[in-house]
Formats: sequence, C-alpha cells, structure tokens
Amino acid sequence: MEGEVQGEGIFSLSKDRREGEALGRRDDTMCYGKCARGIGHSLVWLAVLSIVANILLYFPNGETKYASENHLSRFVWFFAGILGGGLLILLPAFVFIGLEEDDCCGCCGHENCGKRCAMLSSGLVAVIGILGSGYCIIVAALGLAEGPRCLNSLGQWNYTFASTEGQYLLDTSTWSQCVEPKHIVEWNVTLFSILLALGGIEFILCLIQVINGVLGGICGYCCSRQQQYDC
Repeated sequence: MEGEVQGEGIFSLSKDRREGEALGRRDDTMCYGKCARGIGHSLVWLAVLSIVANILLYFPNGETKYASENHLSRFVWFFAGILGGGLLILLPAFVFIGLEEDDCCGCCGHENCGKRCAMLSSGLVAVIGILGSGYCIIVAALGLAEGPRCLNSLGQWNYTFASTEGQYLLDTSTWSQCVEPKHIVEWNVTLFSILLALGGIEFILCLIQVINGVLGGICGYCCSRQQQYDC
C-alpha cells in the first residue's frame, strides 16, 4: 500500500512538472505572438500615414492643376508612400495581426507545429515589409536631395535645386527661387521628410519582427493533440 502511494505521488509530481513546462512554453509563444500583433497594429497606422503623405504630394496647396500639367517632382510618381510604405507594409501587418487567433492546429500537413510555422512565416513575410519600407526611404531621400520641380524667376519649369546636392535644405533663403507653386519647397520637404521618417520606423519594426519570428519559431513549442482543443 505504501509503495502504491509513493508511486502515485511520483507520478503526480512528474505530471505537474510536464504541465508546468508546457505552460511555460505556451507563455513564451504567446509573448512572441503579442509582440507580433503589436507590431502589426503599429504598421497599419504607419502605412495609412504614408499613403496620406504620398497623396498630398500630388496636390501642392490643395490644387490639382500641377499634377495634370506634370509640374511635380518626378519622385512623386514613384509611389514611395502608396506602394512602398503603404501597400507593401499593410500585407505583413495584417499577417502579424492575424496571429491573434492563435491557430496552432495545423501546418504543412502536420497538426502539431502550427504555432512554430506561423511565427517563422511571419518572419519571412516581414521581409516584404523591409523591402517596401526600404524603397520608401530611398525614394524619399532622393526626392529631398533633388528638390521640387518649380517655376523659377526666369519663367522656366525645372529642378532649381538639383545641382545643390541637397545643400538647399540648409539654406532656406534660397527657397524663394521657386515662384510657383507657392511654398512648394516647404511642401515637398515636409512631406518627403515625413515619408523618410515613416519608412525608417517601418523598416525597424519589420526588422524586429524578422528576429521575433525566428525566435518564436525556434523557441516556440509544438502543440500536442490535447493542446489542439485549446486553440
């Protein structure tokens, strides 16, 4: 009788230990998932702001005629904020947010590795965001360096500051060389700077998710058959 009691006690301790380890692994995976979802929600707002900033570049002072007459900077037409910092960011953002469902019940035909596969996949999808935000950064930087296309004091439409290699940004007294559209230099500098900043933040967040996804995939746990019903 005493041996049976001891055996039951050892079995109970072993079972409690296994349950504790499983719970710890689950908490770790949930931590990675929460991080990914937080990044996803942040990226959605950043992407929306990028799209809005890019759209505003088409309408200096709220006027549409400059776009229709092709009197805008050529880098406006590269869709840095709409495509790079916008659509290519929304795709991974929604994938990260989708991890909220905690679906760990299937992956590549194996029922026991869903969470790990999902986290690794999110890291791969984050690479798309890195490419998109990188594109946004490059185009915005080039747009700032070249300056706007404007009507100068000689009555010619050209890139007045293209030869300054971006030095015009430090000398605001030269901005008056652009006669039309009014305040076009301030308009371009402000919006391209916003795109540059947003793209930089998006790049950092996507890079963090690559690391988070790899760690979540490697350190995450494989669901057992019993855990499938907890998903």
